[in-house]
Amino acid sequence: MAQPEIGQQAPDFDLPRDGGGSLKLSDLRGKPVIVYFYPKDDTSGCTTEGKDFSALLPEFEKAGATVIGISPDSAKSHDKFKAKHGLSVVLVADEGKSAIQDYGVWVEKSMYGRKFMGVERTTILIDKDGRVARVWNKVKVANHAAEVLEATQAL
Repeated sequence: MAQPEIGQQAPDFDLPRDGGGSLKLSDLRGKPVIVYFYPKDDTSGCTTEGKDFSALLPEFEKAGATVIGISPDSAKSHDKFKAKHGLSVVLVADEGKSAIQDYGVWVEKSMYGRKFMGVERTTILIDKDGRVARVWNKVKVANHAAEVLEATQAL
């Protein structure tokens, strides 16, 4: 599926989250939401990204925003990942890849000449009305969370 464009309604999801229960995107209307898609718990880039967003979480909250990380890992895996690295952001499990596909981030990747399907590291900033305000594709982790915070504060 194609990635939603700026100004379009962000696709809703209702998925299991870390710590139990579930999270429904539409329940967060009225405040900005940052959804960052990442490939796998406990890998170096994903760990750095989670730590960076967690370190800036108080600033995101001051801006009235919620930060959600989504990967195809299980909620149980998310719990271990958060505990191991002291992450404070919400992590949502998309084992069926429904949201990952709705947001167009399930793509063909290539490593060492081998092609495979995987999550393209992508961040979506959703405004208080539930519309896509900004999209970062093929994210490079260094300084990314700070750039997203700046964009969130500018909303």
